[in-house]
Amino acid sequence: MANPFLPLWEYIPDGEPRVFGDRVYLYGSHDRAACGAFCDYKLKVWSAPVHDLQNWTCHGISFCTRDSCGRLSEVDWTDNELYAPDVVEKNGKYYLFAYIVGAKGCVGVSDHPEGPFTLLGRYRYDEADAGDDGIYNDAGVLVDDDGRSYIYYGFERSHFNELEPDMVTVKKGSYRADLIPQGMGDDDFFEASSPRKIGGKYYLIYSPRRGSRLFYAVADRPEGPFVRKNAIIDNGIDYPAGNDHGSLACIGGQWYIFYHRMTNGTITSRRACVEKVTILEDGTIPQVEMTSLGFADALNPYVPTKAEIACVLKGAGYITEKAIFIRIVSGLQQGSVLGYKYYDFGDDFSGTMMTFAAKIIGSGCKAEIHIHLDAEDGEELGVLLTDTHDGVYTVKTRSVTGRHSIFLVMQHAYHDWSERYFRERHLFDLEEFVFMK
Repeated sequence: MANPFLPLWEYIPDGEPRVFGDRVYLYGSHDRAACGAFCDYKLKVWSAPVHDLQNWTCHGISFCTRDSCGRLSEVDWTDNELYAPDVVEKNGKYYLFAYIVGAKGCVGVSDHPEGPFTLLGRYRYDEADAGDDGIYNDAGVLVDDDGRSYIYYGFERSHFNELEPDMVTVKKGSYRADLIPQGMGDDDFFEASSPRKIGGKYYLIYSPRRGSRLFYAVADRPEGPFVRKNAIIDNGIDYPAGNDHGSLACIGGQWYIFYHRMTNGTITSRRACVEKVTILEDGTIPQVEMTSLGFADALNPYVPTKAEIACVLKGAGYITEKAIFIRIVSGLQQGSVLGYKYYDFGDDFSGTMMTFAAKIIGSGCKAEIHIHLDAEDGEELGVLLTDTHDGVYTVKTRSVTGRHSIFLVMQHAYHDWSERYFRERHLFDLEEFVFMK
């Protein structure tokens, strides 16, 4: 299943992946299409078998601050939006740590990892033992090997507490501030705390002050001090930038970084994505590139590719929801670039030519799609000419074998005195495309 890996209509940003038993669960915020605000008043849970990551199941609403779809609100002190939850297991119970924007956060509990979660209570603490005004922004929780539990949180500063065994009471005297020291400018801690224990070390994944990146820091003890490292992923490289929030999970022996991307021409319609990562023997994590792969090892060029899985989107154009079952790249103009990584064209094709077909929604303008191999200025396989109306257009291209990325570069088809009128013209919208042997 390619990126984004959940169904077309689902918006789950701020993903916290957790493996419980033989399933991986994705906990996160819930965005709404065409909404001018982040997040929703409800949380949803999705899961998949660890050995079948192409088969995700929605478990419905797990917690809410307003009545929704027959489920009553769990909280009575606010009805504000829910942001960036986390869930951990301890002694056979599953604890949901809910961040409620502008209000005191809380903990829910369930007998099942998918919930639903019932309110255990608001965080209980003395004022001297809680940072972040006691809101616990973007709380991430770690249950250590000895059963002790720790909560990491904060906005613009990183905060830490130990939790009592009841998982809702903050232990007196446990407060620590600035686990990740400030003073590095754009790389300073901003939000999105997510702790993990890997190889006996404590990792804190977080969003830095500038950019669309996920960074990590490492410590020998749960309370730090943490030594900042590098970015794991940057979802703003050759793509519309926005905040990022996610974390690491080891599934079937393979490590993944979960993150989100922006859609609908806004930063408030975010969708869940994932990339494979490698943790080296010395514990470092090289930065990975953003791809269209998701959990797949390679894309199949001989089945239709939905335009919306582009991992490179440069120039004018944005991915948007046209209908429940239709997502397109809209607003393409002169010089727009779409990139898709990576296809396996195979090694058994004996012909010299293939056919490339694209389904477009016309905009009253003739245009060209220049098909490039491996880079936007790489080898040109062919040029697809489109007319002014909706339709499927085809062109013969050179045959390809092996593993490659494909880049589509958009141009208008006017090369006379009138071309200046088309430089910022909406050329067409792209729905899907395919290569045919």
